[in-house]
Amino acid sequence: MPKPFHRTRRRRANALRSDTMSPNGRSEPGSSPAPLATRDQSRLLDRILDTPHLAHVVPRLQPELLHRVIQSCGLEDCVELVALITPAQLARIFDLDLWSAGQPGLDEQFDADRFGVWVEVLVECGATVAAQKLAGMDVDLVSAGLARHVRVYDIAAVTPYATTDGEEAAAILSFDDGLACDVGGYRVVARRTDSWDAIVAVLMSLDTEHRDYFHQAMRGCRALSNSRPEVDGLDDLFGAGDQVMFDLAVDREGRREKQGYATPAQACAFLQMSRQLRLGHGAMPPANPIARAYFRAIDETTATDALSTAGLLPAGSDAPAAPEDSAEAVAAVVEVLREAGLLAQQPRALLGGSQGHAKRLGRIQEQLQFVLDCDSAVYSRRNEELAYLANTLMAGCSIQARPFRAQEASDAAIAVCNLGLENWPSHWLHPKHGDTSSVIEAETVLADDFLVGHDLVSVFQVGWTVLHNKVSMYAAERLIEVLKTLRCEDRETQAELDALRIEMAKHWQVGVPWHARDALDAIALLDMPAWATLLGLIAECPVIHAGMGASQDSRTRAVSATAFEFISENSQIACVRKFLQSLPETLRS
Repeated sequence: MPKPFHRTRRRRANALRSDTMSPNGRSEPGSSPAPLATRDQSRLLDRILDTPHLAHVVPRLQPELLHRVIQSCGLEDCVELVALITPAQLARIFDLDLWSAGQPGLDEQFDADRFGVWVEVLVECGATVAAQKLAGMDVDLVSAGLARHVRVYDIAAVTPYATTDGEEAAAILSFDDGLACDVGGYRVVARRTDSWDAIVAVLMSLDTEHRDYFHQAMRGCRALSNSRPEVDGLDDLFGAGDQVMFDLAVDREGRREKQGYATPAQACAFLQMSRQLRLGHGAMPPANPIARAYFRAIDETTATDALSTAGLLPAGSDAPAAPEDSAEAVAAVVEVLREAGLLAQQPRALLGGSQGHAKRLGRIQEQLQFVLDCDSAVYSRRNEELAYLANTLMAGCSIQARPFRAQEASDAAIAVCNLGLENWPSHWLHPKHGDTSSVIEAETVLADDFLVGHDLVSVFQVGWTVLHNKVSMYAAERLIEVLKTLRCEDRETQAELDALRIEMAKHWQVGVPWHARDALDAIALLDMPAWATLLGLIAECPVIHAGMGASQDSRTRAVSATAFEFISENSQIACVRKFLQSLPETLRS
């Protein structure tokens, strides 16, 4: 028999995940909110848990919102909250929480360690509660998660037996000493020791109270416990475990696309296509096919939008019927979460962004305000487009070699759109035949109702192309030219500078100069602020680092490593060019 379950309190770092946003402004693991300070965690949880009728409130909350609370406060501290989550909510939270990517743009992989923590937390709610919730989940997902922690075999395969001659024969399978127990006619053997007690406890409860589901899950684990087939060199097929994970990932992507999320592959493809816009072409290009397919796949209703803004599930969900006086409790919890910054504000907030950012966003603010006053339906569509763009940045782009956070992605999307409005080709307003790339045009003056008839996805693409060509590529090209003539007395430093020039030129030629990011460390030996500035400029999403001002002011030598602003207007690009023109003198000094 297994020893009594006792969960050791483990504090695992809540790594920031690449949350994504749905068209309704929801964030996913994706852009995850930064974990709150311990005192703030306790205060937020206490306020939520002290709410009357909480058992009726939690099942009405959007899974995305519950996930933000768990991310911010820590899963292991949210046991009482998790106990009130319905199986349907838990399934969607698992879609958000159990999958993560090493970096933006890569496919997300199932996190077996995180699954183990979830089992521990569920069992701390009570083994019966844990079994009841897991029994409402996709059995293939549960089997795959369990199979990462245990191997499962039929008892007959691990029990010695007597032959027809009366001789004792060894078991078909044997194991070294390790954690193992028998549950419901199966031998369960630990692959890893963490979460073992919790897994055994929940399996025993499933066997007792949900036998059909238990046997389905155990058969799935048993199939994944078999050894790999012999490699004969004649094929390169997935093993059983890899195939199951692939199928689960495909099913998850299908569910998330219906909810309005972009996959990393789609996001990367969209951003790459957006860098290659031909602004000098005589006519505006057709709508981006990836974005067009994305919006076509979304089934929107006004009621759903309103409910998601409030963080509530629509009527008809599996939330239990609530007493009449629980409406005040729901409102109280929603207000607590809004005050904590975990609930998206009304769409009008997109007009402002962060205060420091808003100073440079005059064009986009005026245009959106006009749309809001003119046509609320079009304004809602523009907000969906902004959410899509933020979601795409979070899924397929990095900033300072890390994933975007939700607010950063929103600010960046708005900034790029502002830049796109400022650089919108005038000949697209009055199409001409042929290529006009050689024509130098004055700044385009757009009509007040421009965004009534033009989508923000196209505007973003213009700004993204400008950022790529006039900032990232230009900065890399300028650096290569400077390094050709820059000489350093220290031979080792000079060798690193030469290696940087070669590496940067190689990646610049194929349009991805940020792939030489690591080699830029050679610049740090000469001037730290210039190095930080170049890292910000030669990037997937170029930004202006605070080091740009410091590199031009010899009295300022200390700047925050994370201080930067998004590029939203041509005057900032002019400052970037001024910095790059002074780069030779800066590095030589």
